[in-house]
Amino acid sequence: MPIKIPTNLPAHSVLKREGVMVMDPGHADRQDIRPLRIGLLNLMPKKIQTETQFARLIGATPLQIEFDLIRMTEHHSKTTAADHMESFYRPFAEVAASGDKYDGLIITGAPIEHLEFDAVTYWDELRRVFDWTQSHVHSTFGVCWGGMAMINYFHGVKKHMLPAKAFGCFRHRNMVPASPYLRGFSDDCVIPVSRWTEMRRDEIEAVPGLSILLDSDEVGPCMVEDTGHRALYIFNHFEYDSDTLKQEYDRDVESGTLINVPCNYYPDDDPTRAPSNRWRSHAHLLYGNWISEIYETTPYDITRIGVESTDLRA
Repeated sequence: MPIKIPTNLPAHSVLKREGVMVMDPGHADRQDIRPLRIGLLNLMPKKIQTETQFARLIGATPLQIEFDLIRMTEHHSKTTAADHMESFYRPFAEVAASGDKYDGLIITGAPIEHLEFDAVTYWDELRRVFDWTQSHVHSTFGVCWGGMAMINYFHGVKKHMLPAKAFGCFRHRNMVPASPYLRGFSDDCVIPVSRWTEMRRDEIEAVPGLSILLDSDEVGPCMVEDTGHRALYIFNHFEYDSDTLKQEYDRDVESGTLINVPCNYYPDDDPTRAPSNRWRSHAHLLYGNWISEIYETTPYDITRIGVESTDLRA
């Protein structure tokens, strides 16, 4: 069964053209099952692009998904039309006040790596989000800066500035082949990377309860499981479209920003040639595995999230 999103959300028409199964709300309401409720706390400036990228991966699973878009309450987007935000996004304060619970929540990255966490204007509210996930979300997926912020908040793991931007497609090792989140993964895989900061392997390994699932000799740890907080943290970008790194590169070149050609992305590192997508299959595997794990372990009665045991296989 497909993902349930509003028919007038831009992602709806994009995904239907791509062949992703999208269910209209009326059809979904006639299904005699409980859909999984997945939220996206979207901190990225390009809201529509980001929501489409994640909806594409979530919608490829065989389960019915209700996909909710969430924003920070007081932080207003300068790059996405106000009517889009008003029509499709709920402020977190409204979500929290409603008592709604989620089977899964994705917290995206944000282009604010140069700031200390407590210098971010919405940091206090984001800390409340992290605390709220512990009683209202079955499984949380922090992506890039969102993952760095979560692992820092819960465990004090620091982010460190890099001498140069980690930028391109880098090979990563599958460190825990038996992990249900890596089911079907190859021994290694290519993942897009675009960040000025890193989380260090030794500092993660020093924390009990954290397990590095994907790692790279070139750009360090990529994905970490935090069983105690029912969370995954991924510092790189499986969700990227084929041309997302190209868009970032072209933007920096146009603005005069000093930037290297993204590594191992263009054929022969030639930016005049079209890049190839070599991560799509693993992206679908990862998010499909995450959804499957949620489906197998979340309480059938969604109100029991945060109340009863969160692993029904135990």
